[in-house]
Amino acid sequence: MTKLLVTGGLGFIGSNFILNVLKKHADFTILNVDSETIGSNHESLSEINSSENYTFVKGDITDSTLMNDLISGCDVVVNFAAESHVDRSISDAKPFIDSNILGVFTILEILKKHKKKFLQISTDEVFGSINSGSATENFKLNPSSPYSSSKGAAELLVNSYVVTYGVDAFITRCTNNFGPRQFPEKLIPKTILLANQNKKIPIYGSGKSIRDWIFVDDHCNALMKIIFDGQPGESYNISACNEYDNLTVVKKILAIMDKPDDLLNFVQSRPGEDIRYSMDSSKTRSNFHWKPEVNFEEGIQNTVDWYLKNKAWWQNLDSKSLSSIYS
Repeated sequence: MTKLLVTGGLGFIGSNFILNVLKKHADFTILNVDSETIGSNHESLSEINSSENYTFVKGDITDSTLMNDLISGCDVVVNFAAESHVDRSISDAKPFIDSNILGVFTILEILKKHKKKFLQISTDEVFGSINSGSATENFKLNPSSPYSSSKGAAELLVNSYVVTYGVDAFITRCTNNFGPRQFPEKLIPKTILLANQNKKIPIYGSGKSIRDWIFVDDHCNALMKIIFDGQPGESYNISACNEYDNLTVVKKILAIMDKPDDLLNFVQSRPGEDIRYSMDSSKTRSNFHWKPEVNFEEGIQNTVDWYLKNKAWWQNLDSKSLSSIYS
């Protein structure tokens, strides 16, 4: 029986990862530790709450006593726990420093003693804006926001603990995920929910910032291929080569929902807006025989359908969390 400790498993990617693993691997058990802050939702895992292979613990990854107890009983630690919204990092960077840097430091200190395998989930945003071509794993880190800087700092910490202490840790970086169970502050679910209510949809600047989009299940499938064969100190890019600007993405959603373009509301760009993210995932594809299976159009249709069929999931989010989204 393989025991995974998943941190931040009530969030978007973490919850989809847990469901993905337990559906495909009856011999896995998962212990999920989550601090139940913004973006966490127990409804995301309601279908497995009674599973003997799943256990939830409320806690913070900066709590060294708790994390020591949890890590000692697992085989692999998969760290999804992170503050992840760029806009909120610009407004208040401290929670991002606490979770994304100090939390990783806490885990790494414990791993010096327990010698477990550690997978740090990072982001393409650590490379900053890519003017041409695509970033390989060896590109220099060039983050622009407090969020991406905190993730870049965590990567450097991980690498230092591999070299200095022999910790068995490695990193994956993924492009923009989309799909079911994503907190509505992000572009795609926010667009779906605002359009569903015929409310204006804010578009930063001209809407021409480009992101590479990947359906969350494809990301989870890549992680499961990497998780046991990833090598200490290595990083692995995960991307689907679906590069679209934000305006195109929003218009695709409006077309699916049969909503008019006059819902678009162009607003001032946020500070430090990166124009384009792009990663080369050749290393991951060749080393782990992985490739994405869900094309962008299929994934967007599936995502719109899920949010419209699962209104209880997002309507039950607390009003404070949603106030900035609907304002």
